[in-house]
Amino acid sequence: MLARKSIIPEEFGLPGLASRMPRKPVFRDRVNKARFIAKNGSCNLAHKNIREQGRFLQDVFTTLVDLKWRFTLVIFTTTFVSSWLLFAMTWWLVAFAHGDLDSRYPDSGDLDSGNLTRGDLQNKTYCVTDVKSFTSAFLFSIEVQVTIGFGGRMITEHCLTAITVLIMQNIIGLIINAVMLGCIFMKTAQSNRRAETLIFSRHAVIAVRNNCLCFMIRIGDLRKSMIIGATVRLQVVRKTTTPEGEVIPIHQIDVPTETAVASNSLFLLAPLIICHVIDKNSPLYDLSAMELQCSDLEVIVILEGVVETTGITTQARTSYVSEEIQWGHRFVPIVTEEEGVYSVDYSKFGNTVKVTTPPCSAKELDEKPSILIQTLQKSELSHQNSLRKRNSMRRNNSIRKSARSGAAVVRRNNSGLAAPKVQFFTPTDGVQNMNTVT
Repeated sequence: MLARKSIIPEEFGLPGLASRMPRKPVFRDRVNKARFIAKNGSCNLAHKNIREQGRFLQDVFTTLVDLKWRFTLVIFTTTFVSSWLLFAMTWWLVAFAHGDLDSRYPDSGDLDSGNLTRGDLQNKTYCVTDVKSFTSAFLFSIEVQVTIGFGGRMITEHCLTAITVLIMQNIIGLIINAVMLGCIFMKTAQSNRRAETLIFSRHAVIAVRNNCLCFMIRIGDLRKSMIIGATVRLQVVRKTTTPEGEVIPIHQIDVPTETAVASNSLFLLAPLIICHVIDKNSPLYDLSAMELQCSDLEVIVILEGVVETTGITTQARTSYVSEEIQWGHRFVPIVTEEEGVYSVDYSKFGNTVKVTTPPCSAKELDEKPSILIQTLQKSELSHQNSLRKRNSMRRNNSIRKSARSGAAVVRRNNSGLAAPKVQFFTPTDGVQNMNTVT
């Protein structure tokens, strides 16, 4: 039996209409992705399978500075002790080769005991006086390299080998002192220490500013000494795929800021709000509020400048993932003027407040400007309504206060009036009064 043909055409049937209806995008839960830059500015990157390890030894000074403090102190101590032991062995060999270690030779002890005259002691030539063992040679090595000079042990002009060893130890000791002390100084004066007082807001915000959708963060400096020539750079790091199928796991896209004037230099005297206008060239142009929560992008903020006190270039870094970007928020003002001085309240540094913001992307706002106009009108109406409510509440509170004050005045006036006296008569008193009258 043949199927019965419907009177309604297929293109107007339920399957046809369903196929032509625009489908809403399906958003999947965002997979927890490792961030490229941590909140404290450290790079979350591990280097593996480096075969050419010798390249690090070609730059020994930078390698020593990059080491942790415990390794640096161990190398510092080991280097000095090793040089002292090495030259102690050299001095002991010099004394042994010259015969200074022979017990038959007189020394200053024999002079003190009276077994030897001063003339006999002067006739004996030494390379180094009073070096009779490896311990005394080690002590003499420390005295030479550290330039202590206690005066008990010294070289003589009769031994050319000892003079040559003395010159070599002085030169090598100066080189070791310069490298080790320079390494310690550079570790204590590293530029990342200054970056500890350069702070960023905990969250980034997206809101309408000057009729444009903007991405904003707040930066500040806790020290009074300024950062000269401060610059701020924003980068969006995300995983992208080229049209040829190449997968770029860490694709860095530069993001321009609103303060890009005169080589993007900032006068970081007080906390500033860095603003990025989301336009056609922005990587955030196609993202709406819902799509942002499901995206895997990461916004990296880099603040660079020269430290005023030391002249060293410093850099502070942080990043914001999608969970740390608040849509429809704005930073609260924290700079106020008090008694002719501008005051900064850092307790409100990262505080935000909700504002009316369209949840659509900047691309949709450009295509439909009426969305932004309607949103701004709603925001203005809500602002006017809130002002009316505040004024009405203030008016009611003032009326209540005036009523309470008026009632209190009335009570006070009534309490000041004298109460009238009332006299009561009994019936007998009244009859007596009447008889008296008759």
